[in-house]
Amino acid sequence: MPDIALVTINAKWIHPSLGLRLLQANLAELEARSHLYEFATRQEPSVWTETLLAAKPCIIAFSVSIWNHTATLSLLKTLEVRWEQSSGTAQKPIIIMGGPEAANLPPDTELLTHADWLIRGEGELAFRDLCRELLADAGTDTTIKTIRRLQTTNTTEPNTMESASAKHGPHVVEAEELELVAIDPGYRLYTEEDLSRKLTYVEASRGCPFGCEFCLSSTDRRVREFPMDRFLSNMETLIARGARSFKFLDRTFNLDAGRARAIMEFFLERLVPGMFVHFEMIPGRFPIELREMLIRFPPGSLRLEVGIQTFNPTVAALVGRTSKPETELETLRFLRDHTNAIVHADLIAGLPGEDFASFGRGFDLLWSAGPNEIQPGILKRLPGTPLTRHDQTYGMSYSEEPPYEVVSTSVLSKEELDRLKNFARFWELIVNRGHFSSFVDRVFPSDQSVFDRFMVLADSLRARFGRDWGIPRDELRNAMEAAIL
Repeated sequence: MPDIALVTINAKWIHPSLGLRLLQANLAELEARSHLYEFATRQEPSVWTETLLAAKPCIIAFSVSIWNHTATLSLLKTLEVRWEQSSGTAQKPIIIMGGPEAANLPPDTELLTHADWLIRGEGELAFRDLCRELLADAGTDTTIKTIRRLQTTNTTEPNTMESASAKHGPHVVEAEELELVAIDPGYRLYTEEDLSRKLTYVEASRGCPFGCEFCLSSTDRRVREFPMDRFLSNMETLIARGARSFKFLDRTFNLDAGRARAIMEFFLERLVPGMFVHFEMIPGRFPIELREMLIRFPPGSLRLEVGIQTFNPTVAALVGRTSKPETELETLRFLRDHTNAIVHADLIAGLPGEDFASFGRGFDLLWSAGPNEIQPGILKRLPGTPLTRHDQTYGMSYSEEPPYEVVSTSVLSKEELDRLKNFARFWELIVNRGHFSSFVDRVFPSDQSVFDRFMVLADSLRARFGRDWGIPRDELRNAMEAAIL
């Protein structure tokens, strides 16, 4: 039985990430006393509960994001009921939380009332040190006897297994920003199944120099890089073990063009059939030497995520985002015309000051540049971001429940935002998934607004199917054909 259970619940569209493996890899002598549990929302919740109850760990650590906040809370509530029903026969573990969502929540949030400890910041070494303290006086039966005092923002000193959160909220450990050379990157913990069946998440750098107020990266403006020789050695090992799909977590992969070229050259020299790499790139930083490298990737081997978010320079400046529409469009056209890259581009609906018509114009501009996928997303007010400073001036109203999507603004009514959400749903089902390419070619003439035409179609399909995502493909095809006749 493990002393430390590391737990995350993955939504079905999100593959397991690197985060918990980084925590586990840096536990040092405690690594052998830990186990990683990756549950999925498609599973019955009883599977999560029974698995953890059977494991009987001393510590359970949860990684929480906006996508698994609700599921994590539900799991914790169920576990606590079971612990209470056990009448002392099942000892309640210590609950530690971390991750981008938990770390930025207000202290009175319901989720945090179930935590004994909260780690904010980069937790690789802080988590190890906390677990060492919590397990320091454990006997051979791994029963925790005492909890030693640590430097936390909670001044109450716990001295028993009683939940700290019951009276005072979780004890908070403020983790220091790390020098990346000091941590184990965790790639050795990927299993054979991970490497053969799932995306292999890797990171060559952390941080982002830009200040987009809707993004958590705006709070970490210092870009730090993993040592190149060590990073490439790790990639060599992963390839030798069978990894074929590499998704880089770097928010600004092409910030340093020379470093980006060196990494791409490494993969170009080792490409085999079925292998691909996925990079998130800044649309305004594509110098000629980088373009020459991108041209060399064969079909299917390169995927690029290019965040546009808005083509309205005034709106972009308002939220701290650098915007050069003509440069960004030229970059997208270059990628379309001269590379084999599969390009995914994002737009965000609901930004402060951007109305329905402005978003529609931006969408049509993006469509004209020809990316393979357009992701029309809805603005989310992520805890910890400075976006809230616009709430009063621009009438920003958000859902109180994760993922905290915008409900209305001073220039976008709730009805308009509901239509945009529905537009995004059917764009994903019809266009992005590629099942209806002949239909798309036929109904999007070049002399009309694609946004306006598809909005009419999306409104019609919503009237037919409601809000359901699980629409049989034949029924959707028939409904689309009927709608355009």
